[in-house]
Amino acid sequence: MSQTITTSLGQVRMIGDNATPIWGMTNAERNRRMAESAARNGSALAPGHELLFNLTYAFDPLLLRLALETPGTLFSWGSIPIVGQVSQGADLTTAPNRIDLSDGRKLYNRQLRKLEQPMVRELTPASRRAIERHSYFGAYKGVTDLLTKYLWPELALVLTRIAAQLRMTPNMVSVIGVTLCLLATFLFAKGMYWTGFLSGFIFMVLDTVDGKLARCTITSSKWGNVIDHGVDLVHPPFWWYFWGTGLVYWGLGLSPATFTFIMTAVIAGYVLQRLIEGMFLKDFGMDIHVWRPFDSRFRLITARRNPNMVILLVALLLGRPDVGLIALAWWTILSLVVHAVRLGQAYAVKRSGQPIVSWMDEAQI
Repeated sequence: MSQTITTSLGQVRMIGDNATPIWGMTNAERNRRMAESAARNGSALAPGHELLFNLTYAFDPLLLRLALETPGTLFSWGSIPIVGQVSQGADLTTAPNRIDLSDGRKLYNRQLRKLEQPMVRELTPASRRAIERHSYFGAYKGVTDLLTKYLWPELALVLTRIAAQLRMTPNMVSVIGVTLCLLATFLFAKGMYWTGFLSGFIFMVLDTVDGKLARCTITSSKWGNVIDHGVDLVHPPFWWYFWGTGLVYWGLGLSPATFTFIMTAVIAGYVLQRLIEGMFLKDFGMDIHVWRPFDSRFRLITARRNPNMVILLVALLLGRPDVGLIALAWWTILSLVVHAVRLGQAYAVKRSGQPIVSWMDEAQI
């Protein structure tokens, strides 16, 4: 059994049938959304080609992206076709580039910065929850901070499932998160650190949920990405600044000179680190944190919002939020130095004529 539909991407052929829902929708709807999403992101089918989906199976969206990059590519599991870009009406056994994933091979996901074996699994009522769990964790970046990698996942999975069942959109989750982010900023400014930390903690978890909900339900949007990444980029310096002003309520206000030094370090250090990351991406075509294994490990603890909040939490538990802010400033300076050195080393390697290649790409070869 097969059906052909027309999408913004072009002609899509779906073979098989499946009534088992995944993330609150049919597999046919999920695949249609993936095709439409690919079209919005600039992908297109080659002339005379069509997209193929096997509705009996659920698979990692990475396979669709790779198939769209190379016309004639068909991913299969043994002899069973799963997803591919093939000639219209072609015999599926004669695809020019048929890739059998049953051999356990791993592929590099540049979008999520990780090397992984893509998920391919038959979608049944018995396997649905396991597939949802796999697709959820498959949406996680392989290179990220300690909290996002090890602490958030299980809690965020529960919240993502609840949000999907309630038919909440990622933007709805983002709006709740942004509100809590602003509330945390206000509470920090008043020295209400524990309440502010709770508000900030919930926001930090929801900051994971909205992205995972968007990827799992294939409901990413341009403005959703702008809100999500914009808030992520802008709010941390405000948190550190108002944490500093709130110290007066604890009788721990910093001297003007010390406060100026701390704010210069945390704000300038944050901005410069982001600029270095942007320069690396522009000049070498990849994230600085996936160059070598050291860079990926350092991303776990580098001076970004989540690791910085761990520093502040430890200081708060000791009753010294002022010391926490000072420690955060010095950690920001140290992280900036590490990033600057790594950028300089990359330019030196490039000048020597050697290619700058991610260790994940090397592991795939």
